[in-house]
Amino acid sequence: MTQLDPGLLVRPDPHDPRLTQRVAGVNEAGDRVEIPVTVERSLTLYLNAQEIVTMMTIGDYPEELAIGYLLNQNMLKPDDVVTGVDYDEDLSVVVVRTQEQTNFEDKLKKRTQTSGCAQGTAFGDLMEALDRAALPPAPLHTSWLYRLTHAVNTTPSLYLEAGAIHGCVLARQDRPLVYMEDVGRHNAVDKIAGWMFRNRESGADKIFYTTGRLTSEMVIKTVRMGIPILVSRSGFTAWGVELARQYGLTLVGRARGKRFVALSGEERIVFDQDLAYVDEDSAKHRRKGSADD
Repeated sequence: MTQLDPGLLVRPDPHDPRLTQRVAGVNEAGDRVEIPVTVERSLTLYLNAQEIVTMMTIGDYPEELAIGYLLNQNMLKPDDVVTGVDYDEDLSVVVVRTQEQTNFEDKLKKRTQTSGCAQGTAFGDLMEALDRAALPPAPLHTSWLYRLTHAVNTTPSLYLEAGAIHGCVLARQDRPLVYMEDVGRHNAVDKIAGWMFRNRESGADKIFYTTGRLTSEMVIKTVRMGIPILVSRSGFTAWGVELARQYGLTLVGRARGKRFVALSGEERIVFDQDLAYVDEDSAKHRRKGSADD
């Protein structure tokens, strides 16, 4: 199997000095060590003149994160006209400006905490746009799945450099297109949603890969992005599975080495890979929680 396609449009930059810092400590033998640790920063998001949320993030791709957050919270519609996205690094503020004025005071009062990391939020009407969702009957070849997961797990990333991070990948067949990371998996998802919006990229022929759990909100966001296939190294929640079945999303979890389990949308899967030619999961690339799922 080959390494990640060099044509990847957005890739992690584990050597970006803004994203990690060296911290000294001791190891299990009492020896002094110095290791890289992930840096997290606050970012306050405004929609026009209204303050929406302050989130913790690693700080890369703030414009994509802001737009994706608003899209996935149903505060920005896919056909809305965004007239500007202004980011001030010194103030840690990003402002998304739209052609039409907005007011979300009532929605902000109704927000609820989710199961995600880094203070992800879901509003009471998060699912209102899903009533019109119709995912295409796109296939998932198991040969694509194995090549894709291998490529993701062997790509240089902040996770492999410092850990304490989640990754999400937008792919077409077995080719990763956009790879985003953040301290919270929902931030990583939102960055990809924002990138898709800014680049007018359709989700109809895409696969979405995440290192995080397959929860209800992860399913909702994938359906909102119009992506028919969601894959994870991690496991499922019952409501995540129920929603995936309701909306016709192919849900593949515990995808490690030769193994995977599909609990929804298995009719899309084309079993074309001879498992004798698939490697077992490498301990070097095993991600957080993979041994327990």
